[in-house]
Amino acid sequence: MKKPFKTIIAFFVLFLFFPGSFIQARQSRIILSCNEANDLYTIIKNNKLPHSRYASPEEALKNVQKGDVLLIMANNYPDEQTKINEEFYQLIERKNIKAYIEYPSYIPDIYFEKTLKSKKERIVINTNLFKELDSLSILVSNGLHYLDIQSKINNPFVVAAQVAGFDSAIFGLPEKTVPLLFKLKDNKVIIAATSFSNFVSGRYAPQAQWGIFWKRILEELGISNKLNNLKWEPEISVTYQKNEKLPVDFQRKSIKKGIDWYKHAKMLVAESCSDSLQQLINSGTQRIEWNKNIALGDGSKGSLECIISDINENGSQPIGIIVRGDCVSETAMAFATSGSLFQDKESSMVAQNLLDYYLFNSIATRNEYGDPQHGAYGLIPWGISNHDWYKASYGDDNARFVISALITSSLLKTDRWDEKLMRSLLALLRTTGTNGFRGERIDLANFEQNGWKYYFQRDIINLSPHFEAYLWACFLWAYNQTGDNLFLERAEKGIINLMENYPDKLRWTNGLAQEKARMLLPLSWLVQVKDTPENRTMLRTVVNDILKLQDKSGAIREELGRIDMGRYPPPRSNEAYGTNEASLIAKNGDPVSDLLYTTNFAFLGLHEASYILKDPKIKESVDLLAKFLCRIQVKSDKHPEINGGWMRAFDYEKFEHWGSNADAGWGAWVIESGWTQGWITTILSLRELNTSVWDLTKNSHINKHYTNLQKEMLNLK
Repeated sequence: MKKPFKTIIAFFVLFLFFPGSFIQARQSRIILSCNEANDLYTIIKNNKLPHSRYASPEEALKNVQKGDVLLIMANNYPDEQTKINEEFYQLIERKNIKAYIEYPSYIPDIYFEKTLKSKKERIVINTNLFKELDSLSILVSNGLHYLDIQSKINNPFVVAAQVAGFDSAIFGLPEKTVPLLFKLKDNKVIIAATSFSNFVSGRYAPQAQWGIFWKRILEELGISNKLNNLKWEPEISVTYQKNEKLPVDFQRKSIKKGIDWYKHAKMLVAESCSDSLQQLINSGTQRIEWNKNIALGDGSKGSLECIISDINENGSQPIGIIVRGDCVSETAMAFATSGSLFQDKESSMVAQNLLDYYLFNSIATRNEYGDPQHGAYGLIPWGISNHDWYKASYGDDNARFVISALITSSLLKTDRWDEKLMRSLLALLRTTGTNGFRGERIDLANFEQNGWKYYFQRDIINLSPHFEAYLWACFLWAYNQTGDNLFLERAEKGIINLMENYPDKLRWTNGLAQEKARMLLPLSWLVQVKDTPENRTMLRTVVNDILKLQDKSGAIREELGRIDMGRYPPPRSNEAYGTNEASLIAKNGDPVSDLLYTTNFAFLGLHEASYILKDPKIKESVDLLAKFLCRIQVKSDKHPEINGGWMRAFDYEKFEHWGSNADAGWGAWVIESGWTQGWITTILSLRELNTSVWDLTKNSHINKHYTNLQKEMLNLK
């Protein structure tokens, strides 16, 4: 009788002190040391995973129990490392728990002295731990700072490395890598040499891959319940999802958002900021951090180039403060078209102010460019912010300035800039060679050495639509206005020569797709002035090639040509990554649209082609492309500087802003005020206004300035 009684007493004591063990096993918890705003903590809380949060690593460790998982986050990344000492690791070992520690000040038996900021390194998976993420998969951690670990780490899960590739490191890992995620020798502690837990606020990409990353890390630590439901709301997204039903007025809404972007992004220079911005440029600075308190101008002091592709660790992007001519004119065009569509006098006034500033009030048409005796007379300089920009004349940029200004003039019903624009058209004509090609760039020093006649008489072939096509479009438009056969002759010669070599012998810039897209506009306008079966055939050839690149989503897929014909091809080695301008893709088939070089100009070109060819198939293509562009417009309450913008790179399979960020000048996440934002908002507006660029501008009165200026500028005697 005594033995059973003792057993009953023992059971009673156990039940008294550990009642839960007789109902169910104690549920493991996630014990976190982090601030309340930490992204991973927020997701754990919102997904209702069992957890407790503490303010300090010491407090968290004190409250962790056997079976729990300890997560120590970097609260003040990147400015401060997480303060951890040797005793902390010893206590983890005594408690026999699993832990994740990021950005620590101390790691047992591992030597480092400082932290570094990434320049060209991306995050590369170096293990099969993540299952769905293959080894060599590429992720991006914006504003990456990391511990400069000098000790050898065997088999790190994740490394930072300068690698070429789109989704994966196509040339493997370079000799030099930096371990970012690894286990200590006891296999219970995972160390992150950076911060991975701010992946939402830091806009780490691609989004789905970071979900997989954290799911597998937590599983490795022993947390496996409910992880399939790990979800969060990204801080930037598309305006409409891939299969979401569009509202009836989706185009008008997109245009309004696109114009508001210029204001939110602080693209319009305020008079109070003009001098200080110039001082920064004079000192060698070409960017500033976006701030909501930056004053907004009305166009009378010009506009800025872009939101720069670099993304900071807090998810923000800086402003590119260069003032360049093409972007100013294209911005004016965007405001003019939306102003006309919505009967918004303020937008129309901004458009007028911008062109007045650049053509009348800035140095753009003064000095060498305003001197009838100088070879650069009448040309529009690339930019006015410093001499490096001012000295350069690109025919393409000049041509787009003119076309944009002609659109603005027509919508505002003014001839105030006609003389300047006619002079620029003639300046472009007299610096274009006998075969209809101008070449890439002519600087002031070149004109001073050679004069303009040298370029007019030059026997040059440049099979590059990027540099030549919009020049030809200008000439065809000018021929229609003036009847001057020289405009038609040089445009025709150039177009025919290029199309005889199309597409295999084209010298492509960042991709072959952009060269095809650029040809749509001049070929459409060639048919407008000379409607022959031959010209229609050339136009249809290029149209069909663009349509072959169009995905069912509406996206225009980026495409490479022969690598030996590429001016800025994808990097051909890891060492080449980030050292030059480059394509967004690594190989043909990568599902990316380029909204800086290709899709934007395909939108313009197909729009014009649909008006002259009147082909329902082309109209359907333009409609589909318009819907795609409205869908992928950036939506972000947290980041006004990008809300309503169109970034350069978009992966239409992930349906996310993503691409290879190899381009050293204009990367994957740049929002260019002119090339991208200006043309997309303009064509959307023209679609709402039911007109083409040609029809809108064909009744210009610019011809009244032709005779006198032709005599002044093209006296060939």
